[in-house]
Amino acid sequence: MKDRITLRFLASPGDADGSIVQAGSVLEWIDKAGYACAVGWAGASCVTAYVGNVNFGRPIHPGELVEATARVIHTGRTSIHVQVTISSADTRDGEFSLGTHCILVFVAVDAAGRPQRVPEWVPRGLDDLEIAAGAEGRIVARARIHDEMRRQSYTSEGTAPRVTFRFLAAPSVVNFGGNAHGGTVMRWIDEAARTCATGWSKSASRAVYSGGIHFYRPIHIGEIVEVEARLIHTGQRSMHVAIHVRSGDPVDPVMEMTTQCMSILVSTGDDGRAIPVPALVPQSEEDRALDAHAIDLIAMRAELTALPVDGPYRT
Repeated sequence: MKDRITLRFLASPGDADGSIVQAGSVLEWIDKAGYACAVGWAGASCVTAYVGNVNFGRPIHPGELVEATARVIHTGRTSIHVQVTISSADTRDGEFSLGTHCILVFVAVDAAGRPQRVPEWVPRGLDDLEIAAGAEGRIVARARIHDEMRRQSYTSEGTAPRVTFRFLAAPSVVNFGGNAHGGTVMRWIDEAARTCATGWSKSASRAVYSGGIHFYRPIHIGEIVEVEARLIHTGQRSMHVAIHVRSGDPVDPVMEMTTQCMSILVSTGDDGRAIPVPALVPQSEEDRALDAHAIDLIAMRAELTALPVDGPYRT
């Protein structure tokens, strides 16, 4: 059907850091499947506008068969809301297990990059009606969380650990519109967040959640890219990291915000289980405000109703 697509491929060693596929690779798969679905529905180029509530559950290992399924669940005037499910299986038995699922929002654009109208998606059955209602119900909650994230200040007054990557956007990351893939940007986000978390915990870290990923403007090939990750809150076994991506022309580098998100990471022991991490003690007013912000986001996300998952993983 035109409103859904499934991609299948093998997870490669290049997707992993050790024996487990990194969250950045999974985020790239999510974006590629969602993009293919959105473009197929819109009949036009699309740009990623939002990715939300990616909970990384069952680890995926190199050599496993991966299935990325994407389906349209709601449309606006120029937007396509897509649910993506990632599952994987041992190639010897072919029994798939759910890895993660999330919602992406794409905007259809014309040749000049302007938003263009998309065909309306109409639910066909009870399952479609249920998930469409859930998608619509999240629009207001998503805007509220976004406003809360945008209100925060990240200045030199903050004393918490941070990591900043700076590099040129290379031609190898270009999409069909001549800009950096949304999935590539999410991989950069994961790499910066992991570096920040690992530096704090002094042990290997991996993402268990990534959300509130908002894309404000495209990153053009050849621009300077700056990815800043800052630790803002810790739980007993969790590290909450805020990430901001900026880019600018290298000739006159006025850095503009392109993407922001929040990731939660854990450190793991030899058995792969989460272990306690050092507590972050806020020192400045900005530190205390961001610590409270992370706690507020936990409560706001807890209010969201889980969306049903299609196929054999339906809940």
